[in-house]
Amino acid sequence: MMRTMKTLLASVLTLAMVLALAACGGSGSSSASSGASSPASTPAATESTTPAASSTEQQAADSDLAYVKDKGTLVVGITEFEPMDYQDASGNWIGFDADMAKAFAESLGVGVEFQIIDWDNKVFELDGKTIDVVWNGMTLTDEVKSAMECSNAYCNNAQVVIVPAAVADQYQTVDSVKSLSFAVESGSAGKDEVEALGASFTEVADQATALLEVNSGTADAAVIDSLMAAAMVGEGTSYASLTYTVGLNSEEYGVGFRKGSDLAAALNDFFKASYADGSMVACAEVYGVQAALIAQ
Repeated sequence: MMRTMKTLLASVLTLAMVLALAACGGSGSSSASSGASSPASTPAATESTTPAASSTEQQAADSDLAYVKDKGTLVVGITEFEPMDYQDASGNWIGFDADMAKAFAESLGVGVEFQIIDWDNKVFELDGKTIDVVWNGMTLTDEVKSAMECSNAYCNNAQVVIVPAAVADQYQTVDSVKSLSFAVESGSAGKDEVEALGASFTEVADQATALLEVNSGTADAAVIDSLMAAAMVGEGTSYASLTYTVGLNSEEYGVGFRKGSDLAAALNDFFKASYADGSMVACAEVYGVQAALIAQ
């Protein structure tokens, strides 16, 4: 009997130990699970904030405005184009576009640098960041607007035919000029108009060179911007023996930045403010382009 009781007691104690161990195991498992969920919540919280921070950093990296302010200089791509961008006797860049570019740079708190570019490569110059903006009496064609972030239009313009004044009476209609051999700026709106005419042409570096070709007799005619023609052709100019006859189109000027650039919106705001306070109109009057100015 005593032996039986001892055996029974041993069994009970064994069962008790098993149950106790099972309880400890369950408690430990629950604690581990609880501990695992707590650290897991920390990375989750970190992950939820990381994309927002990255997005902000990316926006700052993509901001042309921040980029220009950081380097302290607005680099303006131009060609020699009176009355928009040209040099005075001291070699300083002046003109309606040049002066407005200086004022815009000042409003940003940065300096300005003018860089002559190959007009046909203006988009490559922008995308390669050798320049920050194309500000040079640029026609807002569909091609330009698809490749650049453009400002609002600020000047009206037209492409006009330039011929020697001595023969101007022979070339007063579009049909009459189709037989002429033209000099045109490469990549320009003038080139587009001559191609549309079906006339023969030679591409040159800029509009000033196109005028030189006509003046020297190596081209019958040129097609240039009407604003340039008014400043550089006719009595009292460097090309008194030339004149303009036929207008081939009507168009508008705008300023071009890299595609997606936030500088375009900044310039639109600057245009509105400078037009409202009269400084834009005053600048236009200095260079005789006030009649072409578009209200902002």
